[in-house]
Amino acid sequence: MSLQPLTAVNCASLVQPGFSLLELEGDVYLFGQKGWPKRSCPTGIFGVRIKKEELKLRAISFSSNSSYLPPLRCPAIAHFEPHDGSPECYLIHGGRTPNNELSSSLYMLSVDSRGCNRKVTLRCQEKELVGDVPSARYGHTLSVIHGRGKSACILFGGRSYMPPTERTTENWNSVVDCPPQIFLIDLEFGCCTAHTLPELTDGQSFHVALAREDCVYFLGGHILSSDCRPPRLIRLRVELLLGSPVLTCTVLHEGLAITSAIVAPVGYHEYIVFGGYQSETQKHMECTYIGLDDVGVHMEPREPPQWTSEITHSRTWFGGSLCKGSALIAIPSEGNPAPPDAYHFYRVSFQKEQDGEASTQGCSQESTDFEDSAPLEDSEELYFGREPHELEYSSDGEGDTYNEEDEENESQTGYWIKCCLTCQVDPNTWEPYYSTELTRPAMIFCSRGEGGHWVHAQCMELPESLLLCLSQDNSKYFCLDHGGLPKQEMTPPRQMLPVKRVPMKMTYRKAPVSMKITPAKKSFLRRLFD
Repeated sequence: MSLQPLTAVNCASLVQPGFSLLELEGDVYLFGQKGWPKRSCPTGIFGVRIKKEELKLRAISFSSNSSYLPPLRCPAIAHFEPHDGSPECYLIHGGRTPNNELSSSLYMLSVDSRGCNRKVTLRCQEKELVGDVPSARYGHTLSVIHGRGKSACILFGGRSYMPPTERTTENWNSVVDCPPQIFLIDLEFGCCTAHTLPELTDGQSFHVALAREDCVYFLGGHILSSDCRPPRLIRLRVELLLGSPVLTCTVLHEGLAITSAIVAPVGYHEYIVFGGYQSETQKHMECTYIGLDDVGVHMEPREPPQWTSEITHSRTWFGGSLCKGSALIAIPSEGNPAPPDAYHFYRVSFQKEQDGEASTQGCSQESTDFEDSAPLEDSEELYFGREPHELEYSSDGEGDTYNEEDEENESQTGYWIKCCLTCQVDPNTWEPYYSTELTRPAMIFCSRGEGGHWVHAQCMELPESLLLCLSQDNSKYFCLDHGGLPKQEMTPPRQMLPVKRVPMKMTYRKAPVSMKITPAKKSFLRRLFD
């Protein structure tokens, strides 16, 4: 085993606890970025590239017929291998959005196409579920089983918000363990059935699920009601009969007391489990080999890599599996003053190095099939079906590598500013406070000072009725730092200048005919009419 430090190149701000790493057709993708997607990568999915001890992310696009996939933390993810003509894909269920809303949707993520310039386009489809649909949750597991020529998904565990009838102002954001039910999902028709087993008495979350054929093994987990991590191993067998399936559950007390562990595959149904926590304040520093076969499950302790002092003394750590025999872990940066990078990244390899080089190419998104071949001459270069503008996006360059410096700093402008010293709005944990809010906090303009400034209505402790009233009339508002509500003033009515009406003049107006009469003629006409 080896431990290799990595340097994140302008992408450390996207990583957060609860993210997921997906391996599709040899490429690794990061899903569950921090915050909502931005213009540089509207899909929120990035290709992971590790080369020369540098960690880089590359924006990935979706096909035109894809469904919207929000960034989800702690979802249940299962790898679906190619089977009966179905392409390789990942199943994603549940999770938490940046607004701390829980998802209940099931998504299928697969590779749609690969361009001549080796750019990958993914396709996301939302699967409609019917029947006993699992409620919105996070921290659960999703496993794919096969038997009797059929395939199905097993969903178990997780946490969700308290039922609406039990939620009060004090426990509005409190979470509870979901009921200990086993959900069987038919991937072809989306039918869901819930099964209650007497062996499962408590719900659990953040456990490990390993599947082989028609059996699923649940290892570790945390029970929120009793605040414990029981060292148990649950074996669930599902016989996919023609009528109704038959579920058999066996609970063994020979497991691991572990939560939020990282599972790295090292062979055919062989895994290395490490990381996570064995108590509320203690990390799990050991490594365990787990092998699945026809007999059952085999567990053996393995010597962990030489952890650095940063890893040993850190309070938290998280990560995911990069590819076969490799994993990525992140450690929060600590120090005074605060380091520029929020996390330190390491790559853990569980396979021996070959020819003096670590097998890092499998985790790179770019293809390496032709890197060692002799370069072609100018006359030998052939481009089939490629437009000239596609050549500048070749994977050999760095043009499409994500750079967080290209994004707008939303901490200084927009809705996520720090409006006052006691500002409570955090883009990562914000939840709608007013009924009129959807994805952004409500703001109100303070007229004090030169030019005024915007503040969050929630930070100003404005009632919703007053906020609506201020948005409809023409009154000025002053924030709490500038006097507050008692110093409101009425905006003077706008003075409308009268419109000066200029009479229209004819361009060619004939002058009236004037007759010149002498006094003698006037006297004659006067005597004539008298």
